[in-house]
Formats: sequence, structure tokens, C-alpha cells
Amino acid sequence: MTPPSEPHIFQAKPGFARTGERVSFGVFRLATYLVLACGAFVFADIVFKGSHAIFQQEFPFVNVPFFTEAPESLHVFEYEGKKLEMGDKAFRAFRQDKIDRDVAAGKKPTEIKTESYVYSAGGIFPCIVGTVLLTVGSMTIALTLGVASAIYLSEYSKQGRIVHFIRLAILNLAGVPSIVFGLFGVGLFVIYLGWNVSLLAGWFTLAFMVLPVVITASEESLKSIPRGFREASLALGATKWQTIRKAVLPYALPGILTSSILGVARVAGETAPIMFTAAYVVSDKLPWQDLKNGTDFFFQGVMALPYHIYVVSSKIPQNEYTHRVQYGTAFVFLLIVALIAGSSIILRSKLRGRNKW
Repeated sequence: MTPPSEPHIFQAKPGFARTGERVSFGVFRLATYLVLACGAFVFADIVFKGSHAIFQQEFPFVNVPFFTEAPESLHVFEYEGKKLEMGDKAFRAFRQDKIDRDVAAGKKPTEIKTESYVYSAGGIFPCIVGTVLLTVGSMTIALTLGVASAIYLSEYSKQGRIVHFIRLAILNLAGVPSIVFGLFGVGLFVIYLGWNVSLLAGWFTLAFMVLPVVITASEESLKSIPRGFREASLALGATKWQTIRKAVLPYALPGILTSSILGVARVAGETAPIMFTAAYVVSDKLPWQDLKNGTDFFFQGVMALPYHIYVVSSKIPQNEYTHRVQYGTAFVFLLIVALIAGSSIILRSKLRGRNKW
């Protein structure tokens, strides 16, 4: 009978601390998996229920009107023993055709009794256009101002109490609720500057909301570039700005684009700021339609996907038809955010592959 092997000299001995460490590790792992499972369940629920509004069994297998038409009221009625569902435009044409046929046959036109449900027919094309315009415009402003501020704080400013206070203020602004930025946008852009509810007011409100994240991430990305890059460029006779533009910014762009990815997700999903400054409940015209001059484009309000989801989910009576529109809109909204963020990720990967040290 072989004697039991002696424990290794470096083997951890069982004890209370060791047991507590294993329990803590198990709790952390369980919490991580729980968060991932909840997120996966939410996304799966939206995709599963939203796909019924987006996809169909007949060719072209995609609900094209949902992507190309504006929201309409849905009319549900019975006609000749059949239950019909029609959008507002189709129903008006159908009713007028019935009246014409009754008059031609010498009959008295009869009224069709219907049940109507707002925002339950048509599509979300104006909402898609408005969301893309708001996201692209606000991120352009935020990246321009944010990168310029980060360059000043990192490369030009003298590190002292004032700069420290500015950084502290930027960090505090990152935690301000979005509704506060919405009220700020109303007071400054909508009322004081007289821009009214418009794309321009929404752009600057959303840009200022995401600006702290862009500034912080851009400054950290600039600081991560080795000091030798700057010294070598200056030693060769380049100016300060030439050094930043040629030897620093190209290598910091991947980190700057990381901040833009975070900003896109927040800007595209905000409801409170745009409902005060840029979004309409319903609009029958797109920003480029019926322009009297070039600047009219910037001073028109738009529809937006997050505000549309808010309206159809909480401001109208709920039924089986609005349920379909809610999940279909949420599915498209997640798809658009994923496409914009994915484009930033691809661009960041290409820049990382091109600029290495």
C-alpha cells in the first residue's frame, strides 16, 4: 500500500481566506453571467418580436413599406364578410372608390364603420432619416470641438490649477442627466438664439451632452503617444502644430474613434434632449422638402426613432397593432446604431493596422 503523497511546498493551504476567495470569485462570475444573460434576453426578445414586423413570408421577404413610408393610422373594419386592415391613405382611397361605385349604381352611399389605431400602419422612414441626421450632425460637432479641446488641454495648456479645474468640470458634466442638457438646449438654442425646434438645436444639444466623453477619451489617447514622437519631430525642425498634426494625431485616431463609438450609442438613443429641441411627434415633410433657401434645412424639426418608440409605447392606447410597431421600430433602431458603431470600429481597426509603433 503506497503512502499518501505529501503536499507540495508551494501548494495553497486550505483555510478561511482561501474559501472566501473562492466564494467571491463564484459570486463575481455569476453576476457577470447574469448581466450577459439579461442583455441577451432583451436583445433576443426585441429581435424575435421585431422580426415579425420587418420580415414576411412572401417576396421580397422584407416589409418594404415599413422602411419607405411615414407613420399612419390603421383602420380595421369588416367588408363583405372579410376583416380588412388598411392604412389611412389606402382607406381613404378605398372609401372614395366605394362611394363612386354606389353613386354609379344609383345607391345611397353608406358609411364604413371602422376602428382606428394611431401610428399602427405605414412605416418609419421619416424616423430613420431624422435619427441618422441627428446622430451624424451631433457627432461631427462633438468630435470637432472635443478633439480641439483635447489637443489644447494635452499639448498647449500649462498644467496648473485652472486646467485641473477644467478637467474636473468636464468629468462632472459627464454625469449630468440628459434631461438637464435638454432643458439647457431649450433655454439657449430654442428660446435665446431663436432656432426653435430644429435640427441645429438638436445637433448642438446632443453634441454638448456627449462632449465630456469625447474630450476625456481623446485627451487620454493623445497622452498615450510616446513623448519621443514629439521630440523627434521638433528636432527635425517641425513646428508645434505640424508635430501634432503629423506625428501625434494619426496615432491617436484609433483611441479618438473609440470615444466616438461610445458617443454614437448615447446620442442615437437619447429621447429627453431631442423631444425638447429637435423632434416632432409627426411630420409629413422631410427636412429637404419645400426649402425656400439653403438655411431652411437646418431650422426644421424631424421625427426620430427613440422619440417615436416613446410615443407609441406610452402616449397612445396599447393594442396588438401598436405592439407590432413598437418592436419593429426598436429592432430597426438597434440595427442602425449597430451599423454606425460598426463603421467606426472598422475604421478604427484599419487605422490601427496602418499606424503602429
